[in-house]
Amino acid sequence: MLVDIGIKRDPEVGIMAIMGSIAVKMIFCMAFVLVYSIKAKGNGLLFVLNFFSVYFLFTAFEIYCLLRNLRHQNLK
Repeated sequence: MLVDIGIKRDPEVGIMAIMGSIAVKMIFCMAFVLVYSIKAKGNGLLFVLNFFSVYFLFTAFEIYCLLRNLRHQNLK
């Protein structure tokens, strides 16, 4: 929601908000994986590989969708 509001107010600030939110999401995900792999018993490496493969696929999809939406704004 905050990114959408930022894009509507000022596109330059909105793009920085998008990149910042992606970076913050990555830091929180890395912290979650670290805590979970330390606390959980079992194969932590397999969990880390599965988690980040899904995470990077979702992030690629998110960036692709954002670029498609921003491309339409560039043409106006």
